[in-house]
Amino acid sequence: MNTISKRESAPFLAELENIYADMDAVYDRVARQYAFHCSGCEDNCCLTRFYHHTRAEYFYLRQGFSSLPPDMRKSLKKKAAEVLKKTQRAEEKGLSPRVMCPLNAENLCTLYRFRPMICRLHGMAHELHPPGRNTVYGPGCEAFTKQTEGKNYIPFDRTPFYIRLAKLESDLKQAIEIKEKIKMTVAEMIIHFYERNQI
Repeated sequence: MNTISKRESAPFLAELENIYADMDAVYDRVARQYAFHCSGCEDNCCLTRFYHHTRAEYFYLRQGFSSLPPDMRKSLKKKAAEVLKKTQRAEEKGLSPRVMCPLNAENLCTLYRFRPMICRLHGMAHELHPPGRNTVYGPGCEAFTKQTEGKNYIPFDRTPFYIRLAKLESDLKQAIEIKEKIKMTVAEMIIHFYERNQI
């Protein structure tokens, strides 16, 4: 993967922070309207294998990871390696992996400020408006469904955030002169940081 210096990445990551701030604000507003609270549950979303597809989020997570003390980074690298091993074993048995994200520590995210988009948006029922196609509606998680039973749907449109992130990613890829896409979990990113000597 082509990399980029901290100075060169600064404007891209600053814009990503702006996108995240707007994303969090809308999510929090709709959650308050529902009176929905995410306080941890058996179906913890951190057990879900989320793939992340942008270098912007990769570099932002790397920035957060690099800010941690060396001993904590070493511990997280070990946890990430274990996650990958457990995931591989589950797949070899034909099972869907349900392995806790290495950043989860007692139901709190070690790098909460730097968490990727899907970690911020997951949970609530939402909608997407793909160009030239019908609106796509997505259900909320089990906890959301239980807490909002009997309540009317409140529009939560993810589309503007997807568009802004896609534009940012396009600009970043042009800056580092690369076209290939990425598809990585948080655990894979952490291991990748070390494999590419980016820490």
